[in-house]
Amino acid sequence: MTPTVEIRSAPHVKAPRSVEQIMRNVVYSLLPVCAFFILQYGISAAALLIVVTGACLLTERFFLATGTQAGRLADWSATITGILLALSLPPGFPLWMGFVAGAVAIALGKAIFGGIGFNVFNPALVGRAFVQAAFPTAIATYTPSFLPGRFSEFVPSSLAMPLMMPADVSVWLHERQLDALAGATPLAKWKFEGVLANAVDLLTSLSGHMAVGPAPLLILLCGAYLAARRFLDWRIPASILGSATALALVLYSINPEHYPNPLFMLFSGGLIIGAIYMATDMVSSPVTPRGMVLYGVLIGVLTVVIRYYSGLPEGVMYAILIGNASMPLIERISQPTPFGKGVFNRQKRPASFTLDPDFIAPEITRAPTRTSRFSRKKDGADA
Repeated sequence: MTPTVEIRSAPHVKAPRSVEQIMRNVVYSLLPVCAFFILQYGISAAALLIVVTGACLLTERFFLATGTQAGRLADWSATITGILLALSLPPGFPLWMGFVAGAVAIALGKAIFGGIGFNVFNPALVGRAFVQAAFPTAIATYTPSFLPGRFSEFVPSSLAMPLMMPADVSVWLHERQLDALAGATPLAKWKFEGVLANAVDLLTSLSGHMAVGPAPLLILLCGAYLAARRFLDWRIPASILGSATALALVLYSINPEHYPNPLFMLFSGGLIIGAIYMATDMVSSPVTPRGMVLYGVLIGVLTVVIRYYSGLPEGVMYAILIGNASMPLIERISQPTPFGKGVFNRQKRPASFTLDPDFIAPEITRAPTRTSRFSRKKDGADA
């Protein structure tokens, strides 16, 4: 019996990992981060995580049922979007606004492009950008961490009715004998008040009465787990954090009285979680090694520039979205260049030089001229 030969297209060797397995491990790595976030802010943070993630899952289910996007709920992608979006919002963010953020993240950040694998931008950041434009006051209102009674009562702004303005958190903080400035983020304090937080406190996020997110140290450990399991390429976060630190160090060395130290710039805000979890989205980030480095350097530099020279205290979100938009160009210029082709697939100009007849071997000069096998048309012949 003649054996059957199967001819298939690449890849011929496939890794045993599936999309579901990768996404599920990302969710597992985020569980300690979520637990610490709830430890910091209590039931308000827990409710925000549940509502935002639930909104993402419901919106994903709707678009899957209508057949307007690819994928399925079991691929865990909507769960990751909801968790990352909730972690990027203030813990006292009104829950109805969080639901809107989750729905927009899936609808405009994912479903409109065709579902999983087709999105141009990170869906979680699309949702956050929308609510930052729609609800600028609410998204800039933070509460201090580790407040007493955080597990027995909500932050008043969390329970605002739909389409209604949330309660004034500053009054609630004043009743607890806390300065309203205690609810400002470390970046906002430095940007608008000139108050510089301690870098060690920012690294662990264990210091009370600070409006900070999950501990950067914990996020780095969770990212190291993903990198060790090869679910995360280290080049993107390393280039983001390295370029941001390098630029902050240069500016700090030029004028240390005006610019903060690089450790403050590294551990404050959402730079760590953005570099580990958001910029590394497999769909909206480059796949070539050189492209990953260029992509990371662009995001790191833009983050520092926006923080220092714009009217906003934070710039990670916009830096990553700009990096997502630049990804096709980055991949194009970072592709391995075939021989004879330029960066933009233009044919290189061939090198030319004058050949000295004295260097031509006699055997070549005495060789008969090769005639063409095709006869040329005579002059005046019809075409």
